[in-house]
Amino acid sequence: MSGSWHFGRRQRKKFKQSITVVIPIFSLTLLVWMYSMCQVIVTSRTTPKTWSLVFDEAIHLWSRRHQPAPETPMVTTTGPQLICPGQIVHQNQKVAVNKTKTVLLSAYQEHRTSIRQVRIIAVVLRRERVDYRCHFCCQGQLHTSRGFYKIHYDHFGFAYGTADIMCPIPSECENLSHIAVTSGEDDPEVEKQFFKVKNKKERHKSFRYNFTVCISAMYDFNNVLQLVQSMEMLKLLGVNKVAIYRTSNSPETQHVLDYYTKKGLVDVIPWSFSKFLNVSRHWLPHLGPGDLHYFGQLPALNDCLYRYMYNSRYVALHDVDELILPQAVDSWFEMLPLLERVYGMDQCYMFENNVFPNTFSLPPPTRHTLPQQTLWKKVPGVNILAHLYQEPNTAQIHISNFKILVNPRTVFSTTVHGVLDSQNGCSWVQRSIARMYHTRAPYFPKQPRHQLIYDGRLLGYSERLITAVNIVLSKSGLLPQDSTQ
Repeated sequence: MSGSWHFGRRQRKKFKQSITVVIPIFSLTLLVWMYSMCQVIVTSRTTPKTWSLVFDEAIHLWSRRHQPAPETPMVTTTGPQLICPGQIVHQNQKVAVNKTKTVLLSAYQEHRTSIRQVRIIAVVLRRERVDYRCHFCCQGQLHTSRGFYKIHYDHFGFAYGTADIMCPIPSECENLSHIAVTSGEDDPEVEKQFFKVKNKKERHKSFRYNFTVCISAMYDFNNVLQLVQSMEMLKLLGVNKVAIYRTSNSPETQHVLDYYTKKGLVDVIPWSFSKFLNVSRHWLPHLGPGDLHYFGQLPALNDCLYRYMYNSRYVALHDVDELILPQAVDSWFEMLPLLERVYGMDQCYMFENNVFPNTFSLPPPTRHTLPQQTLWKKVPGVNILAHLYQEPNTAQIHISNFKILVNPRTVFSTTVHGVLDSQNGCSWVQRSIARMYHTRAPYFPKQPRHQLIYDGRLLGYSERLITAVNIVLSKSGLLPQDSTQ
């Protein structure tokens, strides 16, 4: 007992000695802190203060000094500590380059040039000269290079044109994730807008899709029946993906687009430039005022080419009212080996245009029977099965307005009809192998009917097509659910 009592007394004695030392030190520290806070406040005010008010303000100032710093917007990528300052551009968002008229659309890594580069697809004011700066986010580090641009020559005389801004990737940037583009005169303090760089991995086999169709641009669209017929025909032909660059459409059209989007066939890319410039509704300036050709059709086609470059074996560039139909076989999958054997692989294949006027219809010859299509009478749009007579071919029609099927990895830039820059060029496909069926307003409205030429190739698909179209229209709410034909 006595030993335990003596041990406790010694511990209490040491504790009192420690307190005797700690309390003066703590008190002195508190006085110094209060003095420094009060000095700051008293010297920063012109009116006298009571000491209680000074103390309250000292506490307030201390709490402000120790608040967390406000968060800075960051570009955050996968992996540890991959952060760069700036804002991420949302998918399909367009961005203006500060102090210029340039509009940036998308960014793709380029694997086919001698140096590592990123290609920025853009719309530029052709008369403006800009010194671009490319800012690369690479594993949390920011690197910069000078960008060089080339304006596509197919601007059709409009003030704005499609351009490629080429950004050389610095050698120290090994794992690139995002890129921003500014002008050389831009304020370095202005927040940068970072695009995600796509196509980072090159691929030459095992594609996700065999065939992708790029359609641009859909505006004020209400041709519902022909849209559904075209989508179902493309499926019968073996197309796996359809990319539609959409500006505006009717509610009925939206029901159809929603249906195909949920099914995975269609990707809808919003395509509006109203925030930046005025697009023309026509292909030449004197036909319709505006800054940019035909709702931005050309940059859309180029974006689509790169968007599916390493996802699709081949890409076709044509409109909703156009169909490339093989003549000896039923599908593109069967047609492709024939094209590659006759014209070579990795080619651009050009298909001549054949116009089927949609302003009037004639019954097929007596030996052909046209399937019943009575359920479609209340559906807005053109029925391609009712227009089986084409205008006589002329060089103006079938040569100048052709469309293409192309290996996208061989093309650097494209246009409405053909390509601008490619590795292997293009070949004309004989009409006996395949040709394009274009159901639209006539090129020659005064053409005598007896000069039109019957072509019943579409009837070879009609039974399957009608059944498929009825199902889609029914599920889209445009036909009664129990409709049959």
